[in-house]
Amino acid sequence: MKSFKFGLRTSDSGNCEVIFVSKVIAISGGAKNIGKGIALHFVNLGWNVAIIDYDKKALEEFPTKENVILYHGDVSDEYCISEFYLQIKEKFGRLDVIVNNAAIGGFKDFLSLSVNEWKRVIDINLTGYFLMARFGVPIMLENPGNGSIINISSTRALMSEPGNEAYSASKAGILGLTHALANSLGPRVRVNAICPGWILHEGEEISDREHQQHLTGRAGKIEDIVDIVEFLADDEKSGFITGQYFIVDGGMTKKMIYI
Repeated sequence: MKSFKFGLRTSDSGNCEVIFVSKVIAISGGAKNIGKGIALHFVNLGWNVAIIDYDKKALEEFPTKENVILYHGDVSDEYCISEFYLQIKEKFGRLDVIVNNAAIGGFKDFLSLSVNEWKRVIDINLTGYFLMARFGVPIMLENPGNGSIINISSTRALMSEPGNEAYSASKAGILGLTHALANSLGPRVRVNAICPGWILHEGEEISDREHQQHLTGRAGKIEDIVDIVEFLADDEKSGFITGQYFIVDGGMTKKMIYI
């Protein structure tokens, strides 16, 4: 995938010059696990990458490069988001892709779940996605060409276990936000979602039995999500796709299980 855009500028002598402008991707929760895998992949592709993450230690351990912004902040705080994008505008001058990935879990017995715990999950997992789009899209629209927003949801948006209320509600809300934004922002900006199933985090190991319960014979890898993010970020390959969600779960949502 091309990591740059062609542009034109007029030189001091009055001649028109062709310039190459590196594309820019902003990733929430980009300092570890799936977000980190996405960030490192786009760095390797030659993109300028901006990461916002609440995990300060993970940010400190992320490989620092000239073409990377590392911002410590809370995605549910509009002032943090505003400052994050200000840094992107000042350093890179443009924005092409937003990947909404930041999330926290909310697994707790329903009758023990407090209102504050519920609100915190919704604030991070859903309101944070709204804020990333709300403050990022104006910069994206300043560019020639099209932009892409990719929302990381979950198969929990479609199926649940006990004690899953806050997390599942937030992930289902992402799917509604996705098709609403696709309607509001088209045709300049495409908006799609990915619903990962069991994706192994960095260093995570599971049993062969746990792998084999998947129709593909294995649980997911971070690379499985990275690949579809790259596809949805590429307007040449996925330019006719918007408002959709893609399930990447080894077939588990298509498997009947009775105990």
